[in-house]
Amino acid sequence: MCKWKVTKGASAWFRLSCLSLPLLLLFLCSALPVACHDTHRAIRAPRGTNSSSSAVVGRHVRSYNHLTGDVRRRKLFSYQKFFLRIDKNGKVNGTKSKDDPYSTLEIKSVDVGIVAIKGIQSNYYLAINKKGVVYGARDFGIDCKLIERIEENRYNTYASAEWMNKKKHMFVGLSANGRPMRAKKTRRKNTATHFLPIPIV
Repeated sequence: MCKWKVTKGASAWFRLSCLSLPLLLLFLCSALPVACHDTHRAIRAPRGTNSSSSAVVGRHVRSYNHLTGDVRRRKLFSYQKFFLRIDKNGKVNGTKSKDDPYSTLEIKSVDVGIVAIKGIQSNYYLAINKKGVVYGARDFGIDCKLIERIEENRYNTYASAEWMNKKKHMFVGLSANGRPMRAKKTRRKNTATHFLPIPIV
C-alpha cells in the first residue's frame, strides 16, 4: 500500500514510499511525446497559410489600392525643390515658381495603383516612352500609365507601368537643374525621382 508522509512547517512535502525509480522514469518518458506533439501543433502554421506571408506581418505595406476614376488636383514638388510642369508644347521640366499655371496637374487613377497625370493648362499627359524619355503626350496611351507609390520618406515616385530597362523600373525624375532625367538612369532610391503631391487649395 502507498503511503504519503506530510511534514509540518511552512511548506508541505510529499514523499512517495511505494513508487520505485524505474516506474517514475517510465512515467516521465511516456509523458514527453505527448507534450512535444502538442507544442509542435501549437506553433505550426495553419494549412493553406503561406509561410512567407506570415513573415511579413507587421511590415509597412507600400502598395495602395486607388479607386478607379479618383481625380486629384496637385502640384508635384520634387525633392530637388522644383515644381514639375508640362508646358503648352508638351515639354516637361521643373520650375521654382509655385504660381506657374503649367505646374497644376490632374492625377487620375486608371487602375489599381496606376495613374495618369495631366497638365490642366497644357492638356498634355506626363509620359515615359520605351527609350526612357520623359515627355508630354497629347493623347492618353500606354506611355502615360504610371505606377504611383509612396516611399518610406513619404514622397511619391512615378514609374512607367509599361516599360522597363533591364528588368528595372524607369521613373519620372528632375535633375538638380530642373531638367527631366533619362528614365533609364533613374532608381527608386534616387531622391531626384521623389515628389511630394501638394493639394491645390
